Amino acid sequence: MCLALAATFWAMAQGRSFGARVAALNDQLKQAQFAAESARGAVDAFDGAILALQSDDVTLVSGAETVAACARVFASRGDPRSVLETLAHIDPHVGARLQALIDGGEGFTGQVHRGDAAVEIEGRSGGATSWVRLSLRQASENTGADTGLPSAGLLTDFLDAQSDPVWLTRGSGELIWANEAWLKAVEAPTLASARTRGLSFDSGTQGLAREAAVSGQTRTALRWITVSGRRRAFQIVARPLPGGMIAVSALDVTDAEEAREALRRHIEAQGETFDHIGEAVAIFSSARALLFHNAAFAKLWALEPAWLEEKPSHGEILDRLRQRRRLPETADYAGWKAAELRRYEDLGSGSDEIWSLPDGRALRVVRQLHPLGGLLLLFSDITDELKLKAQYNALIQVQQATLDKLSDAVAVFGSDGRLRLHNDAFTGLWSVSRAQLQAASDFDGVVELCMRRVHDLQLWGDLKARVTDTDPQARAPLTGEVRTSDRRTIAYQSRPLPDGATLIAFSDITDTRELEGALMDRSAALEDAERLKRDFVGNVSYELRTPLTTIIGYSELLDHMGDALSDRARGHVAAVRVAAGHLARSIDDVLDMAQVDAGEMALDLGDTPVETLLAQAAARWDREALDGGATITVVCPEDIGLIRADAKRLGQALDHLVENAVRQSPKGGAIVLAARRGVGEIQIQVSDQGRGIPFHVQAHIFDRFVGRDRGGPGLGLALVKALVELHGGWVALESEPGAGATFTCHLPEEAYAGSAAPELQF
Repeated sequence: MCLALAATFWAMAQGRSFGARVAALNDQLKQAQFAAESARGAVDAFDGAILALQSDDVTLVSGAETVAACARVFASRGDPRSVLETLAHIDPHVGARLQALIDGGEGFTGQVHRGDAAVEIEGRSGGATSWVRLSLRQASENTGADTGLPSAGLLTDFLDAQSDPVWLTRGSGELIWANEAWLKAVEAPTLASARTRGLSFDSGTQGLAREAAVSGQTRTALRWITVSGRRRAFQIVARPLPGGMIAVSALDVTDAEEAREALRRHIEAQGETFDHIGEAVAIFSSARALLFHNAAFAKLWALEPAWLEEKPSHGEILDRLRQRRRLPETADYAGWKAAELRRYEDLGSGSDEIWSLPDGRALRVVRQLHPLGGLLLLFSDITDELKLKAQYNALIQVQQATLDKLSDAVAVFGSDGRLRLHNDAFTGLWSVSRAQLQAASDFDGVVELCMRRVHDLQLWGDLKARVTDTDPQARAPLTGEVRTSDRRTIAYQSRPLPDGATLIAFSDITDTRELEGALMDRSAALEDAERLKRDFVGNVSYELRTPLTTIIGYSELLDHMGDALSDRARGHVAAVRVAAGHLARSIDDVLDMAQVDAGEMALDLGDTPVETLLAQAAARWDREALDGGATITVVCPEDIGLIRADAKRLGQALDHLVENAVRQSPKGGAIVLAARRGVGEIQIQVSDQGRGIPFHVQAHIFDRFVGRDRGGPGLGLALVKALVELHGGWVALESEPGAGATFTCHLPEEAYAGSAAPELQF
């Protein structure tokens, strides 16, 4: 019973529960039927047919009349599949889009036309089912406000065909629709993918769209955006549309912006270039306002930079310069100014001119129309240039006058062979007139005039090569001599000039050559005489030395006989020996001097102690000095060191100096041989306390054959001078009458063979 009761209660509860569910399901069915009837009514309210596509099945949802009408217009069977196949056959593009809708769910819109009729096709995807709407339009129906307007599908295709991105967004920035260019720019395969990923063309464009939505006005901006790995410039335009949508377009203006930037850089570079040139430059616009000026313009006219930055007009600048007396003086300034400003319209033939300013300057004014409109003015200060031209013309006149005063015949030819300059001597040498030279004008014509005197074609060919050949080696200087038909000798030479011209000079050297011949004959005669003199001196010296040797030998023999000779005889023998010694030294001096004159004397150089050199000289003459009542003293520092010289020849020179001092010294006199070291030299002095040398004799004391008081040819001091100069030194004399004399030999520390003074090598 309990089980029965429980089952009864459970059955009652389940009955109530199922009743409630049945009532709910009935309500849902009624709502679904209402919605279906409403949807059908909504579909039927518009002209069109709805087709459902699932795999290969095509189901007509509504619009059987539209399908039948399409079949009639496009000659197709009446079923929906045949209509779609016919439309796809007529327009393959529509067929491809239908297949993409079935395979991938890609929505599309399009139109298929035949005659005056057109069917609009719109495809959308809904889950596993694809929906296609067909709308047929006849030509008679294209009336009213929509006449001439494309359908939404056609407009969509048109926007997809654009190369610039176009898209629709909501006021919040949410993407509604975008064309193919936009999808390519953001690298999105489909619009659905772009929405899912939340892609945007640029963050700045979203802000621009929101500004347009808030203000209700069109907003524009220039944005640089990286597209396909390249930075490009886009002109963004955001325009509000009814319904809260924002239409945004991006126009690619990269080329225009790059061109604008290049133009800006070009203008800046042009300005920098103008600022570095010395000429003053000013550019005025077509409205005659100052657009640009360089630093030289402000400096030339001494105008304030701040005032120039205000872009004054051309007329205002002229007025200010007129007030400051910096324009050319004119009686009718108004007319002059009007003519200057009319150049904006027509430059005319006299667009360039020279202005002479009151301050003495001269300006070259160059005017030209600017490519961007307006006028460009260029001012060049040519004051110095005019002065240089005047100086140049004066120099040309001086040059011509100078050439006319030359005795040489001079002609200057340009690189083109034209005669540029010639002097009077040229016309006189070749016996031609200036008129003939002006008529000849070129090198060949001048040669024809000169051929009457000189017939050497090779000479004229070589000179022409120097004039016209462009090879630097061919323009090398040419010199030589030539004989004329009247038996004159003419020297010629060519010299290339720095400006490319060539100077050719001719000089009559007939007298010079004749004089040279006479001088050569005289020189040969002198050489013969000099050779005869040397031979005579050599022969005489040999002839004198032979008997002199005999005399000296027998005198020495007699001197050694001792008591065999009387005192008087021994005195005679001693006198003979002294005279023979003097004669032997005189002969040696003559021979040495002859060697010096002939340049045949060679020095045997070696390291010679200076102190030893002086001591030996003093020892050789000590006895003779004592016999005369004088003394010889050597004064020499211990560290005097060595001198590189010929000891024999220096000793010979010291012998002559000491001998001269001994002969000049009185009884009780002192002779000093001293040496000291100077800067790079050794100074050897021989001093005596004799009667000195008269002033009128000192100038010639070293000349040859100056007479001496006690015999000899007078070659001693001349030989001293020659020997010292052979060592590269020189001899000085200090003497006053009655106060003795001092001879100083200045000898270099390092003597070199053949270092005699040039006059000794004559």
